[in-house]
Amino acid sequence: MTPDHQRERKGSANSERDVASTLKYLSTLREEMLDSVAGSQARLDELDPSYRDSARNLLAYLALRRHDIRPLQMRLADMGLSSLGRSEAHILSSVAAVIQVLERLQGSATTASGADASGTEAPDLKRSRELLDAHAQALFGNPPDDRDVRIMVTMPSEAADNYSLIRDLVAANMDAIRINCAHDGPDVWLRMIEHLRRAEKELGRACKVMMDLAGPKLRTGAIEAGHAVIKAKPVRNALGQVIEPARIWLTDSARPAPAPSDADAALPVDGDWLARLQDGECVRFKDARDSRRQMTIIERNEHGCWAQADKTAYFIPGLKLKAQAGSTSIASFPAAPQKIRLQEDDLLLLTDKPDGGRGATFDSVGKLLSPASIGCTLPEVFADVRAGELVWFDDGKIGGVIEAIEPHVLKVRITHAPGGANLQSDKGINFPQSELSVGALGPQDLEALAFAAKHADVVEMSFVNTPADVRGLLAELDRLGAERLGVVLKIETRKGFECLPALLLEGMRRPRFGVMIARGDLAVEEGFERMAELQEEILCLCEAAHVPVIWATQVLESLAKKGAPSRAEITDAATGVRADCVMLNKGPHILKAVATLNDLLTRMRAHHDKKRQMLRRLAVASHPVFEDEGHA
Repeated sequence: MTPDHQRERKGSANSERDVASTLKYLSTLREEMLDSVAGSQARLDELDPSYRDSARNLLAYLALRRHDIRPLQMRLADMGLSSLGRSEAHILSSVAAVIQVLERLQGSATTASGADASGTEAPDLKRSRELLDAHAQALFGNPPDDRDVRIMVTMPSEAADNYSLIRDLVAANMDAIRINCAHDGPDVWLRMIEHLRRAEKELGRACKVMMDLAGPKLRTGAIEAGHAVIKAKPVRNALGQVIEPARIWLTDSARPAPAPSDADAALPVDGDWLARLQDGECVRFKDARDSRRQMTIIERNEHGCWAQADKTAYFIPGLKLKAQAGSTSIASFPAAPQKIRLQEDDLLLLTDKPDGGRGATFDSVGKLLSPASIGCTLPEVFADVRAGELVWFDDGKIGGVIEAIEPHVLKVRITHAPGGANLQSDKGINFPQSELSVGALGPQDLEALAFAAKHADVVEMSFVNTPADVRGLLAELDRLGAERLGVVLKIETRKGFECLPALLLEGMRRPRFGVMIARGDLAVEEGFERMAELQEEILCLCEAAHVPVIWATQVLESLAKKGAPSRAEITDAATGVRADCVMLNKGPHILKAVATLNDLLTRMRAHHDKKRQMLRRLAVASHPVFEDEGHA
């Protein structure tokens, strides 16, 4: 026998052994997946019928992801077979198909099928696509003809008094509005919704109303008031030339209209004087520094006047304004929000009082007399935290470690405030290492739910952590007779992420159900360096469950706020094509942001399936999906 023939026979023997070992390993995995589904049959019967096949697929996928199958994937790829890298949505049928091919290669009879132990046929590629499309349609409605991903936009307060803004957004192919229940109130929310319904009829386009419940308001308290002063400053280039004048909003002090988001200053003045102003009229004054200044009226409407100024000005109550229409004085307005300046290694006292925050005080030679302090809006969390645990403020801009816990106060040593940072009131607080026992629904949320039951299409639940949180929301919707409402769970805490499989199964009790990847708080809780990994895992789990996903937080934020996006933002927004809806936040250039996102998602439609997954062991797959289970 020639050496070539010997090598050929040896290679053939190795190939046969590879096929046999791969088949054995994959068959064992399949049995484990089937056992996981069979053992949960009673729980599956409690789910909405439209989600039962999806839940079976999720349970099978979780059983697979409790293993690191990357070596198996490489072997399958070497054999020219499916590596299971895009099989989340139809995992049982895909594994069965690969087993069938391996059995044929081995010359044995085919035994594997796509059915589970009960004889229920598992979703294949086509069926899984149909299920996800049906679930997304139930939650969001039909997608536009030229893209599969919907666009949702957070409404600014002024949308309640600006029909044109909402109409233009609907005309620009917005598919849903998001009303943040942490702001404004029922009267404002209702006017927004009435504008939307009017625009739908006028344009012949459907648009959903999504109401975002505020959840537990764990934020910094008020800071002692400073001076009532407003600064309006134009934008200048490197040569000091004005490239964007300061925009100043003048409104009737007796019936003040909300300040538009792009206003540099909002000044309450006498309504009769305001009504006499004309476009192009010059308003002269001496500002708080006694500097001579002027502003020009550029636009008038039913709510007030826009003026612009080419020089920085400081406005205070009582300051006189002079024009051809006569003179008036600026009415009183609240003091400007104060800030507490913090440096790394500073001590900050976090107190259980809702107000009274103040900066550190020093003697004449710079010796510290008392450290800075600020209140916490949910002091009951103090019972859940421990010394040595981390605390983050303002979306991770400032971080520290709890050094000591005393009655009514946490002593926090600041460890992260690069170059110094300002802490303001009403900024988020995160305790990523603490097991907080605060419920997900507070009195404010229950009031918002009662409104949503009458006027909204979907409610979004903030800071959901456990299946009990979801059950509480569903029970309240049942009590309100609002079973028709869709439900979106916002994944924004470490615990919520770790419980995601269990949360998915709990949410599947309703036919209209989705998940939002709320990347702001989630990045703070888990660390910014883990954000890409976490959003990947959430997308995979939701795809396995055929649950539609909302891609949220800072999408095209620079474009919406400043009119120009960064390159990284464009790439991030394009990645949103892997979700079923992308959320944009409010900003003066939101119409441009919607147009850009619409174009991006339309272009990316032809590319979004070009991806191969490498399936390492998924830690979250090992967490129990039912509360009475132990860890797998």
